[in-house]
Amino acid sequence: MFYRGLDFFGDVLAQAGDGQWDNPSPCEGWTALDVVGHLCTSLDMGTSILKGEQPTRPDVANPRDVVDGDPAAYYGSLAASCRTALAGASLDDVRDTPMGPRTVAQGLAFPAIDLYVHGWDLGQALGVDVQIPDDVIAFAHEYLDPIPEDAMRGPQGAFAAEADAADGATASDRFIAWTGRTPL
Repeated sequence: MFYRGLDFFGDVLAQAGDGQWDNPSPCEGWTALDVVGHLCTSLDMGTSILKGEQPTRPDVANPRDVVDGDPAAYYGSLAASCRTALAGASLDDVRDTPMGPRTVAQGLAFPAIDLYVHGWDLGQALGVDVQIPDDVIAFAHEYLDPIPEDAMRGPQGAFAAEADAADGATASDRFIAWTGRTPL
């Protein structure tokens, strides 16, 4: 799921034009480039965990500030480092994470989901139709549904309150609404 997510996000990112980085995204206050910067920060932190290093958050005003040079090349470099680190890790190994000890598989679940959800966010900012695969939606619900609502949603959670999906919405659109997003 995680490897496919790296490709999924990268494929959306590859469709960006030079003049689109300041386009608004569905993430409040973020542009397309902020979405890329956020994802790159997550990948960098995840790579640190996979290497057995303590992850650090960059001290930047906006997520976009971490992107060094061409956004697609920057993402590609971090994705490649993440793949290399993951290739040497056992999914059953336990690592210290910001959320406490987790197996590598557990630690990758949310970042994998993030790659797809933020791929959708980026697609919205770029005007690209992005559909999240059904197996990813099922995986996300399997991992996220046990988390209490108050821990998952709101200012400290990963998602906003669930939005309404339009009549006849696709499974992807219903999932996106479940994460609190609506198309721009």
